[in-house]
Amino acid sequence: MTKRTLITNAECLVTMNAQREEIADGAIVIEDEQIAWVGTTPDLPAQYADGADEGPASVERLDARGKLVLPGFINTHHHFFQTLTRVVPAAQNAVLFDWLEALYPIWACIGPEDVHVSTQVALTELLLSGCTTSSDHHYLWHNGSRLDDQFEAAAEIGVRFHGARGSVSLGESDGGLPPDWMIEKENEILVECRRLVEEFHDASRFSMRRVVIGPTSPFSVTQDLMLESASLARSFGPGMDIHLHTHLAETLDEEEFCIERFGYRPGTYAEVVNWLGDDVWHAHCVHLNERDVNLFAETLTGAAHCPTSNMRLASGIAPVRAMRDAGVHVGLGVDGSASNDGSNMLEEVRQCLLLQRVMGNPNDMTAREALEIATLGGAAVLGRDDVGALAPGMAADVIGFDLSALTYAGGAVHDPVAALVYCSPRPVNFAFVNGRLLVEESVPRHIDVPLLAERHNRAAIALMRRAEGG
Repeated sequence: MTKRTLITNAECLVTMNAQREEIADGAIVIEDEQIAWVGTTPDLPAQYADGADEGPASVERLDARGKLVLPGFINTHHHFFQTLTRVVPAAQNAVLFDWLEALYPIWACIGPEDVHVSTQVALTELLLSGCTTSSDHHYLWHNGSRLDDQFEAAAEIGVRFHGARGSVSLGESDGGLPPDWMIEKENEILVECRRLVEEFHDASRFSMRRVVIGPTSPFSVTQDLMLESASLARSFGPGMDIHLHTHLAETLDEEEFCIERFGYRPGTYAEVVNWLGDDVWHAHCVHLNERDVNLFAETLTGAAHCPTSNMRLASGIAPVRAMRDAGVHVGLGVDGSASNDGSNMLEEVRQCLLLQRVMGNPNDMTAREALEIATLGGAAVLGRDDVGALAPGMAADVIGFDLSALTYAGGAVHDPVAALVYCSPRPVNFAFVNGRLLVEESVPRHIDVPLLAERHNRAAIALMRRAEGG
């Protein structure tokens, strides 16, 4: 029997549909995991309004009066495990390569329980900021850790999850940046990636979990592994929709590394190793040149823009305006919780707006464009056509923010949509994922947040003691 949810009386409903409609006094009808109807509350069809039909087994109602309602945000790049090493003193004032070298010795001690609890902390933070779909790029496979740990943890939280199986095959002794303890044999990496796809990947519409193949970066894997990973992903065929993800053009150090080791810049490197196409997205893309941007646009290659992390590590400002104008699919990523120190998608939307304007032109990014990047942009980057908009037939990933909050006072009167982006971020008031209400009145319905935080802090303390040899 169908489960039906009626959301009515929304102050403003931001659809992100083809017409980019913003509906005053908006209403949504959810049936099971998908949206059945969108419109104004007075226009709600009679069979929904009065329950005249006898189809649904249950009907739930949510009065969204005073709420701004949107599609759930989509996070396209993260490293969940890094919640355990936020603001480590040795890494607070470092650029990327120095930051990594300060943290590698600590990360050497991370095990399965650390992966599980950090995944739950990051996903809960994301959910409370309005994120309903998230990818993660994990690359520490030692002490018994497996991507299975993340899929289990994500299922318990309830956020739609794309798990990227990262890998390291080029260690310090062979000219790479990572320490040799991180290295895996390339044939074993490929075997494990195949296992994960066959065991966990769900390519169906409204899927809650997908597997991504993700060699970690140009300075941590060989060209051979990049080529073989691309070949493996595409060998499953278009119906499986296996995507590829890595870091690219994040820093000038990386650019220098690519030129010295491979003989060309990161953008050309991606072309040489067959990492362009609508099944590929790259994190950061700060130092793409005009040729790279056009190449990404022509091949429908995606980019995960991580503004806070790029500022935190002094990496630079990604050419988001140029990428968007050229037609590149651009999504938002909060990036690692030790290079951002938070997992807040609404904050990232705001930083996306502000960072482009630092270049000197206030028209380089608008509030509505930043929201579009966080929704439709993320969906395009992840290769999904079932999330990112509120329209019939789309997944019921719906979020609402309370416009009566003090932070929106005044702003919501003039332009509630812009107020959400310009004003200081607030937690989401409610959040549905796949038709399931996960957050109500800014509180997760099935997560004991204080208990989770305590468990996570104990894990972080134990991790530091192990790293210090205690």
